[in-house]
Amino acid sequence: MTVELTPRQRKILEELFAAGFRPIAIAPYESALCVRRGNCAALLTPESNAGLQLLAPPSYLVDGNLSARVRRRGKDVFVWKQKEVEATPERSAEVEQFRRDLLALLEHASAARDPA
Repeated sequence: MTVELTPRQRKILEELFAAGFRPIAIAPYESALCVRRGNCAALLTPESNAGLQLLAPPSYLVDGNLSARVRRRGKDVFVWKQKEVEATPERSAEVEQFRRDLLALLEHASAARDPA
């Protein structure tokens, strides 16, 4: 499945790429726009008003796949299938910074599209 983007959505992606985000293919999310920076990734989807929005919360990558943050044996971990990595303060901070930066860029793009 190919995602058709409007000129505005392509511009938003250009802004994300300029900020260090890169496209990534993650099975089984081929129909979503996946962006990565460092060890984090997020799924984006086109909005009907020509923008982009998060399809799911940003995640830490485990073996190149989106993980879930869970608590196991008294520790927070990022898990994908049988693999897990500890949710250290550094990894958690990386996910949070990724989320903040991505949301700020998406909100900026939305504000630029809809001036008050």
